[in-house]
This record gives sequence, structure tokens and C-alpha cells, in this order.
Amino acid sequence: MELNKKALFNENGDIELSKRKMINGNTTNLNDFNNVKYTWTTEWYRNAMNNFWIPEEINLFQDLKDYKILDEYEKTAFDKVLSFLIFLDSIQTANLPYIGEYITANEINLCLTIQAYQEAIHSQSYGYMLDSICSPEERTNILYQWRDDEHLLARNKFIGDLYNEFQENKDPYSLVKTMVANYILEGVYFYSGFMFFYNLGRNGKMPGSVQEIRYINRDENTHLWLFKKMILELQNEEPELFTEEKVAVYKDMIKTGVEQEIAWGKYVLGENIPGLTMQMVEDYIKYLGNLRSTALNFGKLYDGYDEEPESMKWVSEYSDPNAIKTDFFEAKPSAYSKASVIDDDLDDL
Repeated sequence: MELNKKALFNENGDIELSKRKMINGNTTNLNDFNNVKYTWTTEWYRNAMNNFWIPEEINLFQDLKDYKILDEYEKTAFDKVLSFLIFLDSIQTANLPYIGEYITANEINLCLTIQAYQEAIHSQSYGYMLDSICSPEERTNILYQWRDDEHLLARNKFIGDLYNEFQENKDPYSLVKTMVANYILEGVYFYSGFMFFYNLGRNGKMPGSVQEIRYINRDENTHLWLFKKMILELQNEEPELFTEEKVAVYKDMIKTGVEQEIAWGKYVLGENIPGLTMQMVEDYIKYLGNLRSTALNFGKLYDGYDEEPESMKWVSEYSDPNAIKTDFFEAKPSAYSKASVIDDDLDDL
């Protein structure tokens, strides 16, 4: 099976919705919001648009003071987790257009365009955080730690190499692997990083950074849901891409992502962060792995991790940007909370 890149201008494209396909369709690229085959995109698009927010309107004055008095382990973890998140969002922004070149349903491409825009906003947010709390020298060091820290580089290479594989092999199987890699990034890698920031928040530290992460987390929930729906649609339309052998590969990718995330937690957090233990981190990441794998109909990765760990219930509470008590300076960005948060269990909208 080949993978055909969509034409940009195609006057002979299909208009009938019954002929529209995720891949290898014959699209005109006309954005007709009233005629869509994948009807779930309509509410997703409106929801994502209503998530609009501006990073610079969140006050980071307290964070500037808090950052200077973080203990050695918290500061090291803060810098490394932030460096990791910065690079991931950057590579997301760059990779999404390549996926869109081969998606032949214009309503889905509209969603991918919104996602790419939001990933750029996330990069802007991280830059604003760094500019606000540290010196230019510290900023540069944090931005490029992913190149100098072998643990950080290895984590980025797992996703980066999968993205590069699609650049080198433009075939349907590589596309699905890229989509699963995106799903891992959005649904496993980001979440343990968010967890670290939320733990700082419940310890009364870095409140502005926590608020930034909440808004980013809300966006990532929608991105995760989007890629879940895209993968599920492909399961229906292209079952040959989801044979038992291929599903085993995708499932192993998710498990590898979980194991890397746990190893990363041991390296960057260990038993040195107040309020967190490695048992809590491992339990939570394995739970996320099961959640992500079963949502794609791949089955569980681990027995005994079907429910959110009691010790980590606070993560869900912190991840809701609409449940925050704000001061005067934070009141404005909270007003952007016009859209409902897509549940982390990825239920249908």
C-alpha cells in the first residue's frame, strides 16, 4: 500500500462525503464547515478555538522570587523538565505540517492547523517563563540541556527518530507510527512533566508557572483526543495497518515510552522532591500507559494499574485550569477559560 501526498490545487477532487478518506483520498482542499464527514471535528475545532490564551498575561512575579529559593533538587528538576517540554513542543510544531500533507480530509487538517498554532503558543509560554525567572545565561543553558544531557537527549531521540523515520519513508505504516509517537508524546511524556509542576504548586511554589502549565495541559488534552480519533478512524478505514503484528509494534512503542518516562523520573526526581516518591511516579505513569493503550484498543500494558492511584488524585485536580482561585493579576487569563476541559480519560466529546 502506497501513501499519496495530497494535491494542493485539485479541481478534480471528490465532493461527495462518502468518498472522503483519512489518507489516499482525492480532496479539493476546500474548507467547507457545513459539509464534513468526520463530524466529531466540528465540536473539537470550536472547543480548541475557545481555549485561546496569552502566556504573557499570567503574572510570574512570585515565580521570580520562588525560583531563587528552590532547593538544589527542585531547581535541577525544574530546569531539566522545562528543557524537555520546550524541545517536545518545538518538534511538535515542526512535525505536524508533514502529517497534514498526507491527511486527505480537510476538516481534520483544520484541526491539525489549530494544534500546530497552539504548540507554538506553548513554546512562547516556556520562553516567557524563562525570561521572567532567570538570567539570559541560565535561559540558554536550560534551552539546550537536551543536547548536553545524555538522558535528556536519549528521550528526545526516541520520538525524534520516529518522526524522522516518516521523513525518510513516506508510507502508511510509518505514518501510523508517527501518529502513535505523537500520541505517546502528548499522553505520556508531557503528563509526568506537568505532574512535577503541579507538585510544586501544591507545595506553594511557582504559582504562575503552574498556571501556565494548566493552560498548556488543557490544550494537550485536546491534542491527545484528536490523535486518538484519527488513529481510530484509520483502524476502520485501513485495517491492514492494524494487523496483530503491527498492533504489537504500536503497543510496544507505548510501553517503551512508559518505561523511558519512569527511568526519567528516577533520574530527574528520585526520592529528593518533597511530596513525590518514585513509587507514586511509577504507579501514575503505568496507569497512564494503560489508559493510552486501551483507548486505542491495543489492550492493557500492565496488570493492576487500571485506576488512577489514590496517591496521585491531586494531579487531576491541579490540571483543571478553570478550578483555580486567582488574584487580581491572574483574573484576566482565567477569563479565557471559555471551553470545557476534555476529560483525561478521552471520552467522546
